[in-house]
Amino acid sequence: MKTTGVKWRVVLVRPRNPLNIGAAARAMANFGFDDLVVVAPFDPVWREARSAVGAGHILKSARVTDHLSEAVGDCSFVVGTTTGSRRNLDRDPVPLTELTAAPPKLPSRARAAVLFGSEKTGLLNDHLSYCHLLVRIPTTAGCPSMNLGQSVAVWCYEVARAAGFSHASGSGRVHSSLPANIQSLDHILDRAARVLDHSGYFKPKGKQAQILKLRRLLLDLGLSNHDVRVLGGVLAQLEWKIKAG
Repeated sequence: MKTTGVKWRVVLVRPRNPLNIGAAARAMANFGFDDLVVVAPFDPVWREARSAVGAGHILKSARVTDHLSEAVGDCSFVVGTTTGSRRNLDRDPVPLTELTAAPPKLPSRARAAVLFGSEKTGLLNDHLSYCHLLVRIPTTAGCPSMNLGQSVAVWCYEVARAAGFSHASGSGRVHSSLPANIQSLDHILDRAARVLDHSGYFKPKGKQAQILKLRRLLLDLGLSNHDVRVLGGVLAQLEWKIKAG
């Protein structure tokens, strides 16, 4: 969607049905969104989806990545969609209507992404660890899970209707006052993990879970590009000192 403000990206994580991918792309076109990234799709499924009728330029320009970090690396704000019924979540999902009624205050040049999980598993805990916020589309308790294409359509409609979520493509220039994007935060996380490894902080069996918690902590801090540069310098010095010692 191209208006003044935030540039939203739709990210489909490991989709399994070409019809759903085509429906998602069609819904994006209906409501003015044009930035689609597909993460680790099943190859035959993606080839079939590319030829889906009605998907048009959205599918032709869509990017494919192997990992979620590549899909959201340049984004400063990431939303994950979930029913909340398949995972032991560490935070409550916010209803979509509540989110659009009081949208987060993001700089006009910021990039943001919304994640939709596989039809079979939804978003996994690793995927959710990249999210600043979790959102659910209000549904009945008896049938909480929605079809992937329908979910994208509801999201796109509600965000477009709310008019508080406007976005622009941006100049690509990195401003120090902007929120740090996921790629920058992952660089900090990698460096922090190395420092903690050297210090003996991690327990062998719980390392991955602790890293996911650290990623959540970095997201919650709301670091700017300037903050990341400062913190990166501190961690680099600590890493050098530990190795030298």
